[in-house]
Amino acid sequence: MRIKILLSFLLACALVNTTIAQEELEITAKDSIVQSSWMFGIGFNAVDDSGNVFDGLFNVSDEWNMLPYPSRISIGRYFKNGLGLEAIGTINKYKEGKIIDGVVNLEDSDYYAIDARVTYDLNKIIGETGWFDPYVGIGAGYTDANNLGRGTYNAVVGFRTWISDRWGLDFNSSGKWAMSKGDGATNHIQHAAGVVYQFGIEKGLSKKGEEKKELMAAIEAERQRQQDSIAEVNRLKEEALLAERLKKEKEAAALAAAEKAKQDAENARRKSIEDQIKNSGLVYFNLNSSAITRESKGVLDKIKTILDENPELKIKITSHTDSRGTSKYNDWLSQRRVDNTKDYLVKAGVDTDRLATEAYGENQLLNECDDNTYCPEEKHKVNRRSEFIVLEF
Repeated sequence: MRIKILLSFLLACALVNTTIAQEELEITAKDSIVQSSWMFGIGFNAVDDSGNVFDGLFNVSDEWNMLPYPSRISIGRYFKNGLGLEAIGTINKYKEGKIIDGVVNLEDSDYYAIDARVTYDLNKIIGETGWFDPYVGIGAGYTDANNLGRGTYNAVVGFRTWISDRWGLDFNSSGKWAMSKGDGATNHIQHAAGVVYQFGIEKGLSKKGEEKKELMAAIEAERQRQQDSIAEVNRLKEEALLAERLKKEKEAAALAAAEKAKQDAENARRKSIEDQIKNSGLVYFNLNSSAITRESKGVLDKIKTILDENPELKIKITSHTDSRGTSKYNDWLSQRRVDNTKDYLVKAGVDTDRLATEAYGENQLLNECDDNTYCPEEKHKVNRRSEFIVLEF
């Protein structure tokens, strides 16, 4: 029992520790990320159509063409699996004096482009950061540049950095390859930077949030296991207590039944002895006499036999008189009668400690024959007697 109590205590302590650990873990806003949304963007674009991409990649002053006002607009839908679909419109102007396809541009010319692309969120590979969102993509479009229209194959690399769940900045660079160069159309690079706004957002847990969720689930499972263990220990303890109680009740019932059987046997034995004594008869005395008559000796011999057969039997002898004579005389006479009755049994061999006596005089008449009532001798004789009462056996 002590081992079960100790085990229950240890399980309870473990459950408390598990509960505290679970309370310390909590899914917060930092553990959630935007998984899908619509995204609208507006910003600037710069076109490098110099024909000398890698040598003058950052030659902004000579090779990049930009407008001083927003020149790019986009709309896109981004999905949980990391894919995104975007439509982009841009305008620009090839400035006089910039290098276009290896030569200095002699006059300003307009640039227009409409593009569509599919992107993939690299965070699906490298792990969600929540604020840094790199991506790559491919697509196609139509561009009118340097007074030449052409279809283009596009590839993009870029990243977004998020200020909040809705607002962020987008930076990217796209390579555009002309589908046909028969008219002198060339390849070029287009850079972009702008502000993006998300709407129709559906959020989910980041990788860290998923790990935390799994940990919380594991802790909850452990807590449940510990609760189940405690419940099992308590169940076993209750079963043991119930079994012990039932055992005690069964033992108590058996003891009670044995005691009742013993008491019933004692009562039956007592009744049997009382019936034997009753059937032996009473000791009757003659008027004004305390002498034991021949008939009475036969009764006393039967009483002695009963006492011999029951060595632990103790009896009480009570002696009485009829109503004739004074009360004081009758008290004295009944005392003599009870003494003589006892003496007969003692002389017959009965231990005096087994015999108690009491004299009642005329106080316990068996009929109506009191001092005020006339009765024949036969009725008065009934009251002149010694009786025997079982005390112990």
